Amino acid sequence: MTDGAATRRTVVVKVGSSSVTTEDGRTDATLVASISAEVAAMRRSGWQVVVVSSGAIAAGWQRLGSGRPRPADPAVLQAVSAVGQPQLMRAWEEAFEPHGMLAGQVLLAPLDFVHRQQYLHARATIGHLLELGVVPVVNENDAVADEEIRFGDNDRLGALVAHLAGAELLVLLTDTAGLLTADPRLAAEASLIEEVVEIDHQLERVAGGPGSAVGSGGMASKLAAAKMATWSGVTTVIADAARPGVLRDVLGGVAGAGTVFRPRPRRLSARKLWIAFAVGASGTVVVDDGARKALVDHGRSLLPAGVLEVRGSFVADDAVEIADARGDVFAKGLVRHPSIRAAEWIGRRTDALPDDLPPEVVHRDDLVLLT
Repeated sequence: MTDGAATRRTVVVKVGSSSVTTEDGRTDATLVASISAEVAAMRRSGWQVVVVSSGAIAAGWQRLGSGRPRPADPAVLQAVSAVGQPQLMRAWEEAFEPHGMLAGQVLLAPLDFVHRQQYLHARATIGHLLELGVVPVVNENDAVADEEIRFGDNDRLGALVAHLAGAELLVLLTDTAGLLTADPRLAAEASLIEEVVEIDHQLERVAGGPGSAVGSGGMASKLAAAKMATWSGVTTVIADAARPGVLRDVLGGVAGAGTVFRPRPRRLSARKLWIAFAVGASGTVVVDDGARKALVDHGRSLLPAGVLEVRGSFVADDAVEIADARGDVFAKGLVRHPSIRAAEWIGRRTDALPDDLPPEVVHRDDLVLLT
């Protein structure tokens, strides 16, 4: 993507499995056609649009399952997605065709965001598709994804793609009006939260756990994606895919069109977004107040001298949470040593460590402050 790409008006629209799939498991051609028509209108008004579309596994099982319950084995689901991905792309291609638009399939893996060269290549591919007037339709490369290294759901993928594409807006389309004050299945008085300035623990409790049986995410995953996007400077909206004119209303700032999450002024890099929000922590490193001050106030690396305790079992390059002596987690990072070695080195000064090994427990380049 060219240097000026970040200044363009770009929006990423993520459509969830629960929205793109009918009750009997088929790809919802009506919904896809409606979203495609709105994308065409957005293009005419000067926006560049990237679509992140779930639904490959649902589409594949509709062809293979013959009414049987959907399997739970991840390896089987990967094979099912290989059947469903072409079906899903065909639905988008057919929906865009009446508007004179082409769809371009882009399958991404987590390592595309971790390794800089792969990140730059993926960014350039999406940029060139947009320059050619093609609508990139992005999905995780489920068929070959490593179960240990995957996005987990397309909400997070949407947030990372928004960063990748230099988008100013991410729209997460789902089967509810947005983030509500309570679970509408349990509380009839639940109402829409129209604007969020800061995502805190109370709001995360409101989001709750997984929702639809069709998709892999719920409101909690959408809130996590909104946090990822806003931490990279992208305004995010959670809205109802079935609302007529939903994208038009979101772009127009219509009240009640969804929940708007305002961006933070400081942008994280894609790699640090991945570390902070998309990689599960394998353990916790507890540090003293001096180490916390060095990390938070001075941007230093974490050294063994400041470590008080090592919890959990991890190997080099695993993600760990970093907590202070009171137990408050304030950072997350990738460790340079396994937990056994980190525990052996607790409290040691750098001059007491082996010369042939890096002294950092977590290097500052691999560390993200969460406060």
